[in-house]
Amino acid sequence: MPSTVEQLNPTRVKLTIELPFADLQPRIDEAYRQIAQQINLPGFRRGKVPPRLIDQRFGRGTVLQEAVNNAIPDAYSAAVAEHEIAPLGNPQIELTRLDDGDVAEITAEVDVRPEFDMPDFATVSVEIEPVEVTDADVDERVELLRQRFGTLKVVDRAAADGDVVLIDLSATRDGEAIADAETKGMQYRIGAGGMVEGLDEALVGLSAGESRTFSSRLVGGPHRDEDADVTVTVTKVNEQELPELDDDFAQLVSEFDTVDEMVADVRENLVRLARLDQASTARDKVLEAVIGGLDFELPPAVLENDVKAYHEQIEGQLNAAGLTVEQYLADAEDEDAENAEEFWRQIDERAEQGLRAQIVLDRLAEDRRIGVSQEEFTQLLFQKAQQNGTSPEQEIKHMTEHNHMPEWMAEVRRGKALGMIVDEASITDTNGEKVEISRLQNDGTLADEEETDEDAGAGDGDAAEEAAVPADAGKDGDAGDEA
Repeated sequence: MPSTVEQLNPTRVKLTIELPFADLQPRIDEAYRQIAQQINLPGFRRGKVPPRLIDQRFGRGTVLQEAVNNAIPDAYSAAVAEHEIAPLGNPQIELTRLDDGDVAEITAEVDVRPEFDMPDFATVSVEIEPVEVTDADVDERVELLRQRFGTLKVVDRAAADGDVVLIDLSATRDGEAIADAETKGMQYRIGAGGMVEGLDEALVGLSAGESRTFSSRLVGGPHRDEDADVTVTVTKVNEQELPELDDDFAQLVSEFDTVDEMVADVRENLVRLARLDQASTARDKVLEAVIGGLDFELPPAVLENDVKAYHEQIEGQLNAAGLTVEQYLADAEDEDAENAEEFWRQIDERAEQGLRAQIVLDRLAEDRRIGVSQEEFTQLLFQKAQQNGTSPEQEIKHMTEHNHMPEWMAEVRRGKALGMIVDEASITDTNGEKVEISRLQNDGTLADEEETDEDAGAGDGDAAEEAAVPADAGKDGDAGDEA
């Protein structure tokens, strides 16, 4: 089917596609058959109504329109492949000509990936913090293990820091009880934090049956961030007896025979986690450096849709948590926005950077012909199941019902493309040591150098290749819109 392409601007093209009737005839015949199956005319069996009677009843134009609509997806896909364009959204399709018996013509305007020169990733250089696990980190993790396997013993004394108490909480304002601000029989470790400010100080020194009232600001529910008088009553004081840190304890909580072996394993696990965190930071910094070095236009409509999707996702999460943006910002330690306006502006910037990242990664995946193996796609299904608390079978069903396979495949390809960029970039820590992300495996261990050399370019099992950007923006357009 003949087609031409017109560049409307750097991010939008117009395809003009001719559909000769010789090519349309099978579609026309099929349209007649479908209509014949749907109507009843006296004297004719279902499906046997002649085309001339269908023309008389419904009009020849209706049949031709149906045939053209059915031909559009294949014609559009062929034109996209012929002119080697990369759609970033759904096309706007219009039937511009219909000469019965001769030719039909359609136009398709669509946002496309802008052209840009891919940088030399070997020139990208970033610096990150080194992997450091201190003795204090190890001691803290071991102490958590001891607390997990500790036992509680009721004591007849005043509560002290570290005790586990059973408490009742209530709140009043101006002497009036606040609805939905009362809790009974709650277990709490003094010093754990996370509750209303001043609770730990109020509990220290209270024995079972004693109460204390203090002023604080509520942290949850419909009266969140409101000042109130909080009364805490202790109903039981428990002293936690921690197990001795010895070989018996090591055998209880691990597969090791000695406490030294167990502690060494705790340290190694912390090192593995630190390596994964380091790799994640390196990946983000490398991608940020690459994107920051490129300057290309973004299709306004695509960017607007992405920003809208970001807003809707975040608003949904906030609503589910019963939070306003202001309440979220008050508690979020990793957000630096001072108000809602600044927060949403940052979200818009993240949406734009996410779209730019996807465009670059998709382009690289095409340039280097990155594919997706069955093993890699299966791994993605397991990851999604773990994240969503579902099973791989449920994820497959969801994918099939919502036609997510193309975008999920793109997600894997983008992750592999990012892994390639990270492998080629120069990454050092603040001590000046080279960080070899390519050797890092999914569990935080380091592969042997010989094994890494053999697998170079294969992309399997590299923790640095996990997708770092959403997969829903920048995906190929669907030509299913009818003319």
